[in-house]
Formats: sequence, structure tokens, C-alpha cells
Amino acid sequence: MTYPPPYPHPDVSVRRWWQHPALIIALLILVPPGGIALAWTSRWSKGKKLIATVLAGLWFLSAFLGDPPKKTETDAKPKVATGKSTAPATTPSPNPLPNYVGQNLKQAKTDAYAAGYNAISHDAGPGSAGQWNDDNWKVCFQAPVGEPAGTKATLDFGVVRNEWPCPAKDGEPIPYPKMPKVVGLTFAKASEILKPIGLQEIEPRSAYTDVTLPATVDDWTVCFQEPEDGEEIQRPKTTTAYLEVAGPGTGCPTAQHTKLHPDPTPPSNDDDSSSSSTSGGTSRSGGTSSGGTSSSGGGGQTGVGFGRFCSPVGARATTGDGRPAKCFMGKDGRARWGYAS
Repeated sequence: MTYPPPYPHPDVSVRRWWQHPALIIALLILVPPGGIALAWTSRWSKGKKLIATVLAGLWFLSAFLGDPPKKTETDAKPKVATGKSTAPATTPSPNPLPNYVGQNLKQAKTDAYAAGYNAISHDAGPGSAGQWNDDNWKVCFQAPVGEPAGTKATLDFGVVRNEWPCPAKDGEPIPYPKMPKVVGLTFAKASEILKPIGLQEIEPRSAYTDVTLPATVDDWTVCFQEPEDGEEIQRPKTTTAYLEVAGPGTGCPTAQHTKLHPDPTPPSNDDDSSSSSTSGGTSRSGGTSSGGTSSSGGGGQTGVGFGRFCSPVGARATTGDGRPAKCFMGKDGRARWGYAS
């Protein structure tokens, strides 16, 4: 008994996911080069592959063969960029530009990049200081500037330091704050007026060199100030205002570096000489006159006063009431009469 030969096995090759007709057709429309590549790896017939290749190729090339858009009269006119930048202007974005004026420069750049813009900056004052640390600057002006085709639109920020006011126009002088007059005010009121300037510190000092300030001087009166009123404050963060104050009920001195209780003025040598001068010369009878010298008292002067200046050191004399006196060198380097024991 003979058996028929076995039937041949059918082709059961598995179709891959990238060979799915729906995927290939979608790519032929959206990404023609990719769709053509996948079509030739599919199980389509050769005729279908050729038709798909021709149609997808024409579709792909049609995007490059169309006429370029005509320029309108508005587009033909040159655009002028504001601000200090001299770069040619570009067609503005159809959406309104975001406004970053008043923001910190670092934050403004971050937000501009997130919105699809490049960002550059320049000194908005008459100088040309570089912005080495964006955190120290703020935006006063902004303007779009032109860039080569195919790159992002760029915003040019005109900036000043955080503690400075913005100029009226980009490139004009900066209106630095000026020191107000606070002399005659209490320390508390003066501090309130100076606070908006953003000074590094407001430090009280005594207007009298021999007066120590208490812990709180809010009710003390300002007698002198430094910087003086009207002076420009270009670096508030590194500037300290020194206010010399006097206590309540105490008037201000007429000049700085003055003592409230000055040392007593010592008598002059002329006063000592006049007080020890005699009114009637020397006594001829051995007695003493009212202010002269004694001819019998050891040859010393008479009528001197303790504490008065004298010379030479070591000389002896007698006071007006008859006590013995001697010329001693004082601690201040000047000789004075003292009691001779």
C-alpha cells in the first residue's frame, strides 16, 4: 500500500509591527522618506511599492516646489530697532512681546528663554559696564533685535544696578538718590527718611566727645550728618550714614569734636605775675608789704597762692596768710606753688 506524498507547508512567516499597512500609509503621508523605506520592507507586491514610492515622493517634493510667499508693502519696509543695539530689525512675532521691565535681569533672561527668545543686555546708563552677575541688575528697557534667519528672536535688555533708579531714556544719566537734610530731626525720624535710599547702615554718634550714647537714641537730635545733604549716593549698599546726635534738653555744639563739659581754663602766667607783684616795692623795716618780697623772710616771695604757676622749681615763698610755699613740678609738666612742709 502506497501513501500520497505529504502536502507542502504554506508560508507562515510572521509580519512585523513596522510592516503593518496602516503604519506604512501614515508615514507615507506624514514622513514620506520613512514611509517609503518601510513600504519596501513590507509584504506588498512590487507594483504597490512602486506606486507608493512615486506618490509619496511627489507629496514630499511639493512642499519645496511651491512659490515663495510674496512680500507685502509693510514687510518690504526696513524695521528700526529701539534701544542702544545697532543690529538690523526683524519681523516682530505675531504674538505680543512679553514685558520684563522691572524684573531682575537673571529672572528676566530665564523667563525669556522659556518663552522662546534669546536675551542679551547692556548698560542703560551713559556708561558701558558689563553685567558679570545678572542677579545685581534690573531691567529698565527692552527691545527686539534682528538675528540671522532660522534662529530665535532676541530681546535686548537695558539694565541698571538693583539699587539705582532707571534713567528717563535708555542711555541717559542715572538720577542717583541724593542725601536729604536730616539735621534738626530726631534720630528715629531721620532713619525713617533715609531708609528708602537703601543705605548699608545708619549709625548714631555722639555730638559731644565726652558723652557716651545710651543703647537707644531715637529721641536724640541730629546735629551733624555725613554724607552732607545734597550729596549723590551712587553706592547705597556700601555707604554708611553717620548722624551725630545730642540728648534731649541738650543743645547742639557749634562745631564738631566739642566737649559738653570742657576742662577749666588754667590762669595765665600774666595773672600770676600781676597777683604776686607788689604795690609798694620792698619793705625797708624788715616787714613785708602787701604784695612785695620779704627782706627778712629768707629772700623768698610773699603773697603767692597755692596752685598758681611758679618758677624756678624748688623756689620758696610765703602765701598771703603766712604759710610756707614751694615751687613743685605738676603732673601736667608745669610748675605750681604748693605747701612746703
